This record gives sequence, structure tokens and C-alpha cells, in this order.
Amino acid sequence: MEPIAIIGIGCRFPQANDPESFWQLLRNGVDAITQVPIERWDINAFYDPKPGTPGKMNTRWGGFLEQVDCFDPSFFGISPREVERMDPQQRLVLEVAWEALENAGIAPEKLSGSQTGVFIGIGNYDYCRLLANEDFSQISAYDGTGNTLSITANRLSYILNLRGPSVVIETACSSSLVALHYACQSLQTGESNLCLVGGASLMLSPEATINYSQARMMASDGRCKTFDASADGYVRGEGCGVVILKRLADALRDEDNILAAIKGSAVNQDGQSNGLTAPNGPSQQAVIRQALENAGVEPAQISYVEAHGTGTSLGDPIEFKSLKAVLMQGRLPLQPCWLGSVKTNIGHLEAAAGMASLIKVVLSLQHEAIPAHLHLKQLNPYISVEGTTFSIPTKYQPWFPGTKSRLAGISAFGFGGTNCHVIIEEAPANFRLPILDSRLVDGAENPKSKIQNPKSVERSQHLLTLSAKCDRALRDMAQRYVDFLATHPEISLADVCFTANTGRSHFDRRLAAVAESTVQLSEQLQAFASGQEIAGLVSGQVNNKKRPKIAFLFTGQGSQYIGMGRQLYQTQPLFRQTLDRCDEILRPYLDRSLLEILYPERAIHNSQFTIHNSTPLPTPHSPLPTPHSPLPTPHLTKLPTPNPHYLP
Repeated sequence: MEPIAIIGIGCRFPQANDPESFWQLLRNGVDAITQVPIERWDINAFYDPKPGTPGKMNTRWGGFLEQVDCFDPSFFGISPREVERMDPQQRLVLEVAWEALENAGIAPEKLSGSQTGVFIGIGNYDYCRLLANEDFSQISAYDGTGNTLSITANRLSYILNLRGPSVVIETACSSSLVALHYACQSLQTGESNLCLVGGASLMLSPEATINYSQARMMASDGRCKTFDASADGYVRGEGCGVVILKRLADALRDEDNILAAIKGSAVNQDGQSNGLTAPNGPSQQAVIRQALENAGVEPAQISYVEAHGTGTSLGDPIEFKSLKAVLMQGRLPLQPCWLGSVKTNIGHLEAAAGMASLIKVVLSLQHEAIPAHLHLKQLNPYISVEGTTFSIPTKYQPWFPGTKSRLAGISAFGFGGTNCHVIIEEAPANFRLPILDSRLVDGAENPKSKIQNPKSVERSQHLLTLSAKCDRALRDMAQRYVDFLATHPEISLADVCFTANTGRSHFDRRLAAVAESTVQLSEQLQAFASGQEIAGLVSGQVNNKKRPKIAFLFTGQGSQYIGMGRQLYQTQPLFRQTLDRCDEILRPYLDRSLLEILYPERAIHNSQFTIHNSTPLPTPHSPLPTPHSPLPTPHLTKLPTPNPHYLP
């Protein structure tokens, strides 16, 4: 199958509101499970330690998000009356999808009318249950659209004016990974050119937890003890994850920030087995083999598997034996394969579980590291790693590549028998941006350039533009940038400005700052956030929606001078490209390069960079890409998600 690139991520998981904080949670081995908050339900009224007690649950625990009741409907053009009857899962998908597009450097309005698909895994009806307990007189026309699962995808397509497929997938615990599978197919057939794929699940009422307690699925201590001898069930979690997908060839062409590549995937069904909800080993093996075949990957090439790993005494051994039967084929003694499960950190997110697993693997590939698998004290007696190269990481460790690149498998098995497996590969080295942890922020020197110091082509001043839909949101955004710059002092100011200016939507309340350094920019933004006036800042509201026309005027004869336009040539790709083209055209007619005439060696030497061997001034950047792609330098950087719409 044609590889599919992941170019953007958004997520809200327990104790992690964005990809960066999620990685820190994983890296630090955080257990994000807490007791049920009182605002969800009174756990004392529903708890009984004895499984199967009628009307009771045998757990006090879960992985919860904060402030799921907070939403700004005006940001998405939704009336307050409509949003009251709207499932918070729909609200969450809207917010996280917007954040994922920003993470990809795509201003959402640029997708209007495009063949962009939306595939969402979802299955929880808690909000509908809550509304059903109200007086029937409270039912409004908005209850239908607000609580129909299909509308979760449809509303996102409607708000962004997306014309590709808009589909909700519900296969229980495998929903979001199955959604990913069909999104990839949509891209491969040309049905879609871009896809937003996600999963969402919220725990808003006690009914489902009571149900699963009656089925003996819940861990009494509220922990997923995957592969451990004490495994006695899972703990429920909640969250939302959205990824942006694009055909790999298109992502390479457009010079997107490729986070990882989907090499292949497969979906199957258990059919008849030991029971409707019982796992089926042969079916699990079959779906893994099919995914490997579709990906063109040998079993021994897989060096990490993000297991379904719910932490049940029956399911864990079956899954382990299935992995062993498939992945040990052709594997040499020095070819390790690590096994882990994000459910040990944040619980089982059910319909959104596959998306949590996927995002964990993508972040691990980016950071070239494997987070610790929690709660493993003694291996399940029905699981044996003897005679295998399988290992379960109990601490954070480097992820060394195999013979070619890092490859991982991800499993998600629905309790109704729908199984999915996905093969993920790290992004091509030449087309992924350095992660912030690497401290590589200015990019590598273009090998075609003879300029010794690439930083010398930095602009002396940079323009940052921010916008929001209200003054409060704009001040909040400014403060988020201050916090971000404080924690990432190494980041390129050019990259920050480029991403903010080109990869974000522009709303009516606007702020512009001109700065020479990140320190100066932080001071300006801090002053604005605090309500102070400071030089270099301009703010206001846009009243005229008509886009102004801008032109450059260059005077005629009599004003030329040595080195004229040198700074423009150094810092402006389009100007540089045009002047290089003029030089190319004039070479047959001149005995010297036009660039040598305009920028003689003496003048060049007096600047901050040096030309070797008296050669014509080379371009300090790679050729200008298509208008839809970011410039190689500055490049898109992962700014904090301002989230101006998520307000109390």
C-alpha cells in the first residue's frame, strides 16, 4: 500500500492537554489515574468492592480530563442554546481537530471546499443518558444533532466546509484505529487528499462503569496491569486524539513536517469464538500478518509493539502468544522487540484507545525513545519471554533503529471481535523537522550553500502576528507564547514568526509585534498580556474584511549603490529567487556574474558571511517550494496551541 504521512497531532488525555505534555507524561512514567471527581458522580453512592453487586461498581478510579464542561460556542459559530444539548464529545473533537491542524501548520479556513475526509471513532452515549433523565419538556430540536454519533464527524466537516467523506466508526475498543485504517484507504484511492482522523470518549455518567463491573471487566485497584500476574481487568480513561493524514508522496512534495509514516494496516473479525466478547488468538495473528503484508514489512523488522494490553488475565496471554507466533518469524537473536501499553499510564480510552496508542508511538519515534511500561512487577505465569527477543521496558530507554529504520506495530481489539493492526515507520530523516528536545532549531546548513554561517542570513527584525476572537483570548494567547518562549529559549525566532503568521487563522482581534530577539518579543508579549503599553506592539480590531493590495516600488536611475538589496537577498526567498533567475539569464551576455557585480567580494567580506573562491553568491536556502508548502527556512515549528476557544 502507498505510505501515508502523519503531519499533525492534537490530543487531550488525562493530565496532558497537548502532544508535548503527553510526551512528558510518558517520559516521566506518570500514572494519570485518579479517583472519580465529584462533578462526574458521587463515587461513594455507587462503589462496592464486591464485583457484581447490583447497581454498583467495584472501582473508584479512572483517567479523567479537566473542564470538559468548558466550551466557547461562538468560536465555531454555534449558538449557546444549541451547544447546551450537544454532546461534549462533539465539542472536544472540534477543539482537538483545530489544534491538530494548527500543529500541522494548516490554517483551517484554507481547507474550505477541499476534498478533505473526516473519520472519527466514537461510541459513548453518556450525555444522551444524562439528557434522557430530564423532564421530556426539556427536549429541543437540537437533541438529535447534539447526540447522534455520526454528527461528530459531520459537524466538523460542516464547520470547516470539507467535501470529502465524513464518517463515524464504532467498533468498541478498536474504533479509532479502524477509523485510521479506512482514512488511509480513502487517501490511497484518491477519494480524499487530506484526512482528519480521531477518536473521542468521555465518562459523564456511572452507567457504563456499572455495566463493565457487572461483566467483571474492571480492575479493583483502578490500574491496567498489562502482562502482570496480578492483572484483573482495566481502568477506564477518557480523552480525544486527532491526527492529520496525507499521502506520503504529497507530504514530501509539499515539504510538510512529517511526524511518522503509516506503512500498512489491516482489519478483520473474530467470527465465532469462545464468546462474543472473548479474544481470538488466530484472528489476532491473521490481522497482524495481513498488516505486515500490506506494509511490505518483514516480522523481524518490527522493534516495538504498542499492545492492546487491557490488563486481563485471559486477554494478555492470548495477545502475547499471537505476537510471538507472528513476530518471532525470521528474527535473529540480536533483533529485539519491545512491548508496551499506554493503558498503564492513562487507562483504557475505549473508542479513543487506538488513537492514544498511535500518538504515543509517533512521539516515541520522534524522540527515538521508548517510555516505561508501568505496573509490571511479576510477569503473568501464562506469558513466557523465554526463547524470544521480546522485552517489556520498565524504564525509559533509547529506541535504537533496526537494519534500516524504526518500525512499530499497534494493535486494537474491539470486545465485539473487530481487530485492527497498523504498521508505523519513523519519518524520512531528510523531511522531518528536529524536535525541540534535540536543541536543533535553526536547521542544518544547505549542502549546496557555500555560506559558512547560516545564521547570518537571519532577518535583523521579525514580525509576529497573533489574533483571536476576543480581547481576553488574545491576551491569553500572548501569555501562552511568553510561557512557551521561556521554556524553549533555544527556538528560532524566525520559525516562531513564520508558523504564527502562515499556519494560523487570522481573526478580528489582532496583535503585531516587531522584535529583534525572543527576549525582546517575550517582554513585549508579557506587557500586552498584563495590559501595559510598550513600543513595538500594535493591536486593534479589523473592521474591513477586504484584503489590501501591497506592492514594492523601486526608484529609477541615480540611486544605485554597492551592495544594494543585499539584505533583501539574504532574507527574502522570493527576491533571492528572482535575482538568481536574472543572473542566470544574463550569464551568456556578461563576462562576470550579475551577483558579483551587485555584491563584490570586498562588500561581501565586510558583511557577516564569506564567499569562497570568488564564486557567485549562492542562495542560502533551498529552492522556493510550492505556494502551499512552508519555506525550508524558516520552517514550521511546534508552537503552543493557544486554544483561544477553550474558555470557561
